[in-house]
Amino acid sequence: MTNLASAAFPTHFETEHLLIRRYRLDDDEMLYNAARASSAEIYPFLPWCHPDYSMRDTHAWLAQVKPAWQVGTLSLAIFEKTGGRFLGGIGLSPIDEHPSANLGYWIRSDATRRGVATEATIGLARFGFAHLGLQRIEIIMSVRNTASRRVAEKAGGRLEGTLRNRLFLHGKAHDAYCFSLVPGEL
Repeated sequence: MTNLASAAFPTHFETEHLLIRRYRLDDDEMLYNAARASSAEIYPFLPWCHPDYSMRDTHAWLAQVKPAWQVGTLSLAIFEKTGGRFLGGIGLSPIDEHPSANLGYWIRSDATRRGVATEATIGLARFGFAHLGLQRIEIIMSVRNTASRRVAEKAGGRLEGTLRNRLFLHGKAHDAYCFSLVPGEL
């Protein structure tokens, strides 16, 4: 497994319109504000972004990001390349010996439907294949999350099937779609 905490490991990459980099502790205010402004849309599918999301939640999450690199979880912030506005987050977890990972993303509500998640997904997948040696990336989402499904499709993901009771959201089991990306298909 690649050491994500290594000083030699890239800390950021760019796509046509985006700068994608590791989170830092001083990202607290921008992350908090985006999560609070977006909780109504994000909460049904990502319970961490609940209506009572606090700055304390933000600090606790940011404090665990760097230690998580050592166990194969890469969490990254998405910014506009020009202007530097924070747009959301994307990540790979767990990156293991198989070599495969799950890719997840969220985009602040006022930046959706502009191709941000698709561009970031393609960029991170290419990064994962080139720098982490990944041979497979999975994107798993609730069957009710039509926006996330569209992102996976537009990014070139192949629908492999419906996974019964794969996600547990708000105390209930949910079926999920599983899309995959492999090198050479992007």
